[in-house]
Amino acid sequence: MNLVQMADAVRFQTMTTEQLRETFLVTELFQPGQINLTYVDLDRTVIGSAVPVDKPLVLGSDDRLKASYFLERRELGILNIGYPGTVTVNGERFDLDNLDALYVGRGNENVTFQSNSKDKAPEFYLLSYPAHTSHPTRQIKSRNEPHTKLGAPETANQRGITRLIHMGGVRSCQLVMGFTQLAAGSVWNTMPPHTHMRRSEVYLYFNVPDGQRVIHLMGPPHETRNLVIADKQVVVSPGWSIHAGVGTASYTFCWGMGGENQEYDDMDKLAIADLL
Repeated sequence: MNLVQMADAVRFQTMTTEQLRETFLVTELFQPGQINLTYVDLDRTVIGSAVPVDKPLVLGSDDRLKASYFLERRELGILNIGYPGTVTVNGERFDLDNLDALYVGRGNENVTFQSNSKDKAPEFYLLSYPAHTSHPTRQIKSRNEPHTKLGAPETANQRGITRLIHMGGVRSCQLVMGFTQLAAGSVWNTMPPHTHMRRSEVYLYFNVPDGQRVIHLMGPPHETRNLVIADKQVVVSPGWSIHAGVGTASYTFCWGMGGENQEYDDMDKLAIADLL
């Protein structure tokens, strides 16, 4: 498990592009036949992926967690961004199609990932936070969840939002998770921007076409920077940072949050004209 120590808003001002990418961007995910995990000390977030191919992959613990198994004191959100696959939790099987999700609560000792086909592997995105209480493991079929439409073609930000793990649906201790799909011809997300000091946020950008990129805007509103992000890369957004982006083509992103509360609308909104 890789370790990332987060920068604060003061150190952020003097960081080079390479330092920004090393600190705020997770790139080594979705490797065939592997589970990859990154521990971020911000809200004790674990970001990861599991790509089973010809044999099941078992989610183990790590010395840094000081736990006998991964979910001893944690909860886990799983989103499949690949082909159909299976997640087994303590002997119970869950079949996940593309964009289906699974919430796994604290105290589940055995979690395995398996592909339904050697030639068409699932790609499980993993997002985990500490949990002080247990909630039932629940499967989420995204096609059955409400979709919220936002934006307009005139501002190139027409998009649909699907909430997966949230207070009004599948419950968790502190994890909130969902995804946003940009309509064809739209490229802007989360604009106008906002911050929320009461929790951090993690963005996985995916379905970014070959050769295309997303320009992710970050930093305090008065001193923004950008990260150039490729397909299946993850950016970590502290509470003091905006998190918005524009792509060179349409794309999808998974947003996940952990921290002080689970209120989806808990944000400090900003006017576009206030950005510098």
